Amino acid sequence: MKKLLVILSFSCVVISCGSNDSNPAKEDRTEEAKEVAKEPDAKGPDYQKGLELVAKSDCFTCHKVKETATGPAYEAVAAKYAPATDEVIEKLANKVIAGGAGAWGTVPMLPHPQLSKDDAKAMVKYIMALKK
Repeated sequence: MKKLLVILSFSCVVISCGSNDSNPAKEDRTEEAKEVAKEPDAKGPDYQKGLELVAKSDCFTCHKVKETATGPAYEAVAAKYAPATDEVIEKLANKVIAGGAGAWGTVPMLPHPQLSKDDAKAMVKYIMALKK
């Protein structure tokens, strides 16, 4: 009986400690998204929807807006694939969903099959709007 009580007590402590939803890395990504949202181009509906989707996703784990991280900077992506034609948006949305490697070196971009095509396109439109 004592063993059961000890196990239950320990389990409660572990569960309560593990339920902390705070994630510093996610908070950092959200802060970067908020900083970008302050830019003047942040007023369009496509830009805002894309920004919200990118901020909720894992994108800022590998990408930053202005500087290269594990993946290329969003501004560099926008510059490389400009102008943001329907064909370019379609191509990049497919790449976001399917993943890929080779366009920016050997580090692959992980696939995001959980994204709808419309959401991936909104995210790409946001990124393309960052072209300087």
